[in-house]
Amino acid sequence: MPADRVAGIALLILAVFVIIETRVLPLGSHKVPGPGYLPMLLACFLGFLSILMIFLRKESPLFRSLKWPEGRHALAIVGCCFFATFAIENLGYRVTMMIVLGTLFGIIERMKLWQVIVLTLGLTFGSYCVFNNFLRVILPQGFWGI
Repeated sequence: MPADRVAGIALLILAVFVIIETRVLPLGSHKVPGPGYLPMLLACFLGFLSILMIFLRKESPLFRSLKWPEGRHALAIVGCCFFATFAIENLGYRVTMMIVLGTLFGIIERMKLWQVIVLTLGLTFGSYCVFNNFLRVILPQGFWGI
């Protein structure tokens, strides 16, 4: 099976999932859209484009013939996202981001220790400052209160 057809099927499954999940949110109207309006609109557009991808003939290579040289990096990023999803409420934003960024910079990218510390602390506390102080987004504090 060509790679574009496999990608189209995966995107169609994602679009159908989003459409099913956003049905619980009120759609509203065109004048006053509800919280489910834009996700439903985007999912329908994604579904339409994925159907085009499935049925239009392209000269793409077979899915089995594709090489995945950066597969380990992608798997590590997905794993960190999975960890952050379930840990952020218990550990808090800052601790979770320090663990995730430290893992990605130190273990995956193999940066020098001083670079890992500077980047991890700078991005963690910098993003916390932007979200908390400027954008007024309430971030999870965790059980330690930090």
